[in-house]
Parts: sequence; C-alpha cells; structure tokens
Amino acid sequence: MNRTPDDIAKSLEDAGKSRDLPPLDKWHPELSGNMDLVITRDGQWVFKGEPIAREATVKLFSTILRRESDGEYYLVTPVEKWRIRVEDAPLLAHGLEVKGEGAEQVITLATNMGETLEIGEQHRLHVGSYPETGEPRPVIQVRHGVEARLVTSAFYNLAELAEETEAAGKTVYGVFSHGKFWEIGQGG
Repeated sequence: MNRTPDDIAKSLEDAGKSRDLPPLDKWHPELSGNMDLVITRDGQWVFKGEPIAREATVKLFSTILRRESDGEYYLVTPVEKWRIRVEDAPLLAHGLEVKGEGAEQVITLATNMGETLEIGEQHRLHVGSYPETGEPRPVIQVRHGVEARLVTSAFYNLAELAEETEAAGKTVYGVFSHGKFWEIGQGG
C-alpha cells in the first residue's frame, strides 16, 4: 500500500468531506487492500508502528470508519476502502454527565474524538464481558457499527447511577436514559 493516512485525509479535505459526517451508508467502493493501521485498546491510532501525530487526521478517520457485517473495520471514502485492525473498540467514551432524574434522565458521554453521545435508541448502551477474563466490557454505539468503550472511570460513574429491578424473574441493575432502562449487570 503506497497511500498514507495523510494522503487519504488530504483527498477528503480537498473534496470538502471533513466538515460534516460523511454519508458512509452511500459509499460502497471495492476493497483497496489492507492498511497497516491499528487502533490500540488504549485508543491510539498507529500507522506502520508509529502513532499518527496529526490529531486532525485521526478525528477525520473516525468519521469514515465503518464496521461491516464481516466484523472487520474499514476506512471508507467514495473511491477507496481500506481494511484496518482494531484491538478492542475503536473509540473511547469518558466524561459521563447526567441531566434530569429517574426515568426521564439523559446520560451523555464524550468520546476521545470530541463527540457527545446521549445513551438512547441512536446510541445504545451494551455491557458485555471479555470472554477470557469475564471483566465487563461496556460500550456505546456510535454509528455504522462503530462502538466507543467506556473507560473505567466512566463505567464506575455509570455503576453509581445503577438501580435494581426485576426482569424475567432475575434481579438486574441498570440505568435510565431517554426513558429506557439500560441493563448494566445482573444480581448474584
């Protein structure tokens, strides 16, 4: 692959695609190949063994990132599609805030790319677990199959808001946001 992240970012900027979220659902180019780009578990974007230094390039790439039905992640432009590797979730969520109370409260999280997401139907919260350790894996849906993993402090803040309820004969813990109860764990 002879295209660099800066080459792709420049072509998108030249095309005026850097201002708004691009219409990834309308872009379906053929696979261009594999890019030696890894998003590490701690949120670094590493190209050919070196972190991408330009924050604007990383933020731009986060808007053209898509996870497809094959479970793989791709950077997609109108004419190119590059497969990349992601160690965990590609984005991180932190800075939990709560507005309102009870079932009417709204919980927001900020991503490491500067976006604010409200837990709700558009940005669903899911708490799974890592198969090898059983450790919780809390994520919020961003868009196009991409998730942001809640950092430990955000998950602890979320757990402090948890309420207990019964569901299908089991005790479950969760939080309300946008009028819906989002399960974050089960009782013992």
